[in-house]
Amino acid sequence: MSVARHRIRPRARSRIRPSVDHRIRLRDDAGAGGVLALAVVGTTVAVALAALGLGSALVVRQRVVAAADASALAAADTLLGVVPGDPCALAAQVAAAHRVALTECELEGAEAHVAVGASVLGLPISAESRAGPPR
Repeated sequence: MSVARHRIRPRARSRIRPSVDHRIRLRDDAGAGGVLALAVVGTTVAVALAALGLGSALVVRQRVVAAADASALAAADTLLGVVPGDPCALAAQVAAAHRVALTECELEGAEAHVAVGASVLGLPISAESRAGPPR
């Protein structure tokens, strides 16, 4: 006895007409949670990057202020004879140790006025300081 094999033909696909149910399904909000989650993650990343940039700028600002104060004190010490050498050259060395540039050095009697600067994210940051006897 032989077994006859029958092939089952797949049905021909008919054109699907959009029904009322299909149109309503296009308008429902399924999947909106994923889009909302993506927006929340994107916003969080943007805020975090902005906070990192601001934090970096504040750190550089504090370094510039500290360098200005230390450079002015070094120049004043040299003026008063506590440390030998050129006051402005010593102020430039101290500023360089703080990774900033000495932009101005003025000496008046026993007073030293210095200005230093640096840049962070393309923005210049500068600070001035004075050291010497009290006024």
